[in-house]
Amino acid sequence: MDRFTVAVIAQTPNPQQAIYAAMHQDYAEAFVWDDRAEWPDETKCGEIIVKNLLSGNRGHYGPLEHPQIILNCGWFPHSTMQQIRTHRVGVSFDVQSFRYTGQRILDVVAGKQEAEAVFYLRPLGSYTDRQGKRYDYTVEQRQQDLDWCLSACQRYAERIQQGFSEEHARGLIPFDVRQHWVMSANVRSLMHLLDLRWKLDAQLEAQKLCEFIWPHFQAWVPAIADWYEANRLKKARLSP
Repeated sequence: MDRFTVAVIAQTPNPQQAIYAAMHQDYAEAFVWDDRAEWPDETKCGEIIVKNLLSGNRGHYGPLEHPQIILNCGWFPHSTMQQIRTHRVGVSFDVQSFRYTGQRILDVVAGKQEAEAVFYLRPLGSYTDRQGKRYDYTVEQRQQDLDWCLSACQRYAERIQQGFSEEHARGLIPFDVRQHWVMSANVRSLMHLLDLRWKLDAQLEAQKLCEFIWPHFQAWVPAIADWYEANRLKKARLSP
């Protein structure tokens, strides 16, 4: 998991002020842009949003949909992408395709890349299945799985050398190949994603993704993040 990375590509500036303007236009007689010199600052807008939109679970989340953040997520296993694209609302993805990005696999065979830079294996330790049964992932088992990844890379390279297309040969590689992707979300949809994938029974790697997203959310919309942490974090209360 030490390779997992989430970086911000772009984000709406002054997002809490943008939410305030949207909220204010709902009940303002005037064209709110004309009064922009009188808008509260970013910090004060955050306080107003928490008080008027979020506190008391009023459910009026529409204004939260305007600011956007674009994140680059890297080195997560393919299964994590499957998790976050399920039941998500208002999140867009562009995901690395192994039709075009199979050189990494060939580089493993050539000794230019470590297998674990291309494929994800869980760390050693104790785990539980969905029924709560505990098991250990041992050094020996993990090495066996790593050896299998290397064998799959060799078979992939063999098929490519035989003229197979990348989309055909990729079916031979282990499921949890690491993928990079770009995702965009608004404040509301990002909270919905956190509700789904940072709850305590979510899959480990999906929880880790949320853990890496969280500091960027805090820095971007601090007042909303504080409210979310106090009221919703890891409680699986799906945002409306």
